[in-house]
Amino acid sequence: MTAPTIGSLRVNGATLHYEVRGQGPLLLLIPGGTGGAASFDGIADDLAAEYTVATYDPRGMSRSTLDDPDAEQQVAEHADDAFRMLEQLSPGESALIFGASSGAIAALHLLTAHPERIARVVAHEPPVVEVLPDAAEHRALIAHVQDTFRTQGLMPAMAVFAAGLKKDGDTTEPKAELKLPPQAAARAEQTMANLPYFVGRIVPSFMSYAPDIRRLEGLSDRLVIAGGQDSHGELPYRSAAFLAERLGTELQHFPGGHIGLTTHPAEFGELLQKALQASI
Repeated sequence: MTAPTIGSLRVNGATLHYEVRGQGPLLLLIPGGTGGAASFDGIADDLAAEYTVATYDPRGMSRSTLDDPDAEQQVAEHADDAFRMLEQLSPGESALIFGASSGAIAALHLLTAHPERIARVVAHEPPVVEVLPDAAEHRALIAHVQDTFRTQGLMPAMAVFAAGLKKDGDTTEPKAELKLPPQAAARAEQTMANLPYFVGRIVPSFMSYAPDIRRLEGLSDRLVIAGGQDSHGELPYRSAAFLAERLGTELQHFPGGHIGLTTHPAEFGELLQKALQASI
């Protein structure tokens, strides 16, 4: 791995840790779930051959600290953090954006809020469940997750959440254990440390977010919605596919499932590069 340049950025209510590699047009990678900048370690170096690659820990995650640890989290504020990162690293210039999962939701909002600064957004499985015809069921799931978290704790809440994300008709039989690349396995401790914040603050806010469909329709020429080849029928995939349909665009398929970035980094990075180059 190439040693990145490390920086910190003061934003409203938080201090963000970020890392920069490479040269060329700015490519900002927005992580999802419990991930931070480290979740892109498997693809950042290869992308840095073509781009100035910026990765960061979202506010409240890993090395990005909140002034108020109990502050409620909002998609618009996370998207503004990403915009401030663009202003810091490439003021006044167009940038490319990739977002994964909850990071993809932030990327969608960033595109609608600052389209003049965005050349292309690739959004991988944004769980925008409010676009689905059965959105009410998923609101109930989120409420159940939060209630379980408050009354029973983290792991029971995660079990409820994981069950709600599965595809319809999926069996409960255990699947073969997924072997993670060494870099991903080494991040397990930090991932676990981020889980309470993710479940308690990110899930309820981000999964209740309704994207501005009309505005996105007018920007669809610079937006790629992607889904995992192995996650057909799962809730984040369904949300992505339905959003692509609403926007009249084709859903692009990336290797692996919802965390294909982690399980198939080389193939994922190669396809991401192709999706980004289509806009240049």
